[in-house]
Amino acid sequence: MKIAIGCDHAAFKEKNILLKYIKDELNCNNVIDLGTYSSDSVDYPEYGHLVGNAVAKNQADRGIVLCGSGIGISIAANKVKGIRAALCISEEHAIMSRKHNDANVLAFGARFTDIEIIKSITKIWLNTEFEGNRHLTRINKIEL
Repeated sequence: MKIAIGCDHAAFKEKNILLKYIKDELNCNNVIDLGTYSSDSVDYPEYGHLVGNAVAKNQADRGIVLCGSGIGISIAANKVKGIRAALCISEEHAIMSRKHNDANVLAFGARFTDIEIIKSITKIWLNTEFEGNRHLTRINKIEL
């Protein structure tokens, strides 16, 4: 699985910790780091769009975005056609976002979610499959 990851300055530290976790602990070396690459102030929509576009254009299978609250960057990612970004704050959210919503981008708020929870949510989200069936009909109704 190829994963695109991006963040703003508020989540730079957490992105780097998560990136190392994905590579070292989850044994996934196929990760595209789309920035930001420092804690200097940047605008979160740019990184939400970068990750969303990477997934939408099949340059990555799934994406992960992080900002201070997780709200702004998830909204930005969801502006990209074909993206279903889910802001998850629990393992249960991660499971349902995959099983029922086929979320292809996972969003986090670095200021509100502990890094250990971010790691556990990421592991579950990456390993949970979409159930399809009746959920596919609903997903098809999301796009306008």
